[in-house]
Amino acid sequence: MELFTFSYFLPCLYAFVGCVAFAVSFNIHGREIPISALGGAVGWLVYLLSAPWFPGEVVRYFLASLALTAYCEGMARVRKCPATSYLLISIFPLVPGAGIYYTMEYAVHGETALFLQQGMDTLSLAGALALGILLVTSIMRMWTLFCRRTRRTSAQRR
Repeated sequence: MELFTFSYFLPCLYAFVGCVAFAVSFNIHGREIPISALGGAVGWLVYLLSAPWFPGEVVRYFLASLALTAYCEGMARVRKCPATSYLLISIFPLVPGAGIYYTMEYAVHGETALFLQQGMDTLSLAGALALGILLVTSIMRMWTLFCRRTRRTSAQRR
């Protein structure tokens, strides 16, 4: 499996460019634009690389959200900015927009079976994204609190 083939590089480049445009429309400035857009490319790369091992789309979305949330949390610590600003831009390529559109289209046309099937697929993808974000964010928050308490305890002993 060659990493730098067009089947991996171009979709990640497209995700990066899409995130740049999304960041500009959200009025993100300076160095924060490529940093947050790189998170989208990282998430999409993880999504593509996990395809041979995990055929289920929900698992790949979950793994991609874990990777991009870890990236965003790391960049937030390094750049001393809120993680939400990075995460909002980086999650853009993974949002199941087509699924939402087709779910509503089936609902409007009265195709109940297709509406329910597409709606459940879309909700499962959105749930995988939310669960990955929740898991990494919670772990980072617990780690930060643990480090603060450890520093405070060691400072009181001196």
